[in-house]
Amino acid sequence: MKRLISFLLGIALLLSSCALAGCASRKSKALRLGLGLYTSAEATNATEDKNGTGDVTVTGAAVLLDSKNKIVSCALDCAENQVSYTADGKALANESFLTKRELGNSYGMKAYGGATLEWYEQANAFCALVEGKTLEEVTALVASDGKGTDEVIRAGCTISVSDFVKAIEKAVANAAPTDATSNDTLKLSAATVQTTKDAEAGANGKNQLETTFFAATTDKNGKITAAYSDCAEIEFTFDNTGISQNEGKWTVSTKRDSGDSYGMKQYGGAALEWYEQANKFDNACIGKTAGDISSLLGNDGYGSADLTASGCTISVNGFVKAASKIG
Repeated sequence: MKRLISFLLGIALLLSSCALAGCASRKSKALRLGLGLYTSAEATNATEDKNGTGDVTVTGAAVLLDSKNKIVSCALDCAENQVSYTADGKALANESFLTKRELGNSYGMKAYGGATLEWYEQANAFCALVEGKTLEEVTALVASDGKGTDEVIRAGCTISVSDFVKAIEKAVANAAPTDATSNDTLKLSAATVQTTKDAEAGANGKNQLETTFFAATTDKNGKITAAYSDCAEIEFTFDNTGISQNEGKWTVSTKRDSGDSYGMKQYGGAALEWYEQANKFDNACIGKTAGDISSLLGNDGYGSADLTASGCTISVNGFVKAASKIG
């Protein structure tokens, strides 16, 4: 009996040590996930024969970093959108918003620009090139004209890469520890929500865009192992004659970049700041597939009861639209 007990204890200890070794092995291989957005905007006035416009470009980069700060995987996309308003201050709604990657071959670089590779193919080529590099090595890939060095061009990426690198710089700076490993797949998706209001005498109109990017890693079963979201909100304002209230061209800080200064606690009386609530949404996505994400959305555009109870009380409509696309 004593021999049997000793044998069983030995087996238990062996299994325990294997389990701990497996856990340690996974943690030793765990990667940091980062998301970075670089956003620029520009507005024009409306005239009698031409609508005023608000142009916004949000370039998103997701990266996975190893313990040596080398990029294990990179994903890129760009939401380039334009909204309009008339000379009598009417805000015009867009039918849809698609990123350059979502447009695929219809983006038209081959058909209309004579390019050898389409935009998404060139972005993929740049992603492949930066894998295994540090941030310092990535920044060295930008030439003086904003396009890539000879190494980038030889890889097939002939478009401007300066915004790619600016987004990657932010992604690296934002990278946080996760349970994701090199066996997981890095994905990046985006969704844009529009809000419009016509101008009136004494009250400006607006044509607002909120572009949410969602970076995630998924396992072999499509379940999310790590998530990171951010949102660029750009409001174009104009009077009842279509004159823009935005001057020139400017860059836009994201909601997450704004940190505590976003002011949800100070001015809105919220218990948690925007980035803290976004973290709650991201955490709620862990273990879910893209098809499961819709369960996080309530009927009114806010979160489900469980998500709201966790502290995420902001609208999650844009989050869910973006995250549901990662499948």
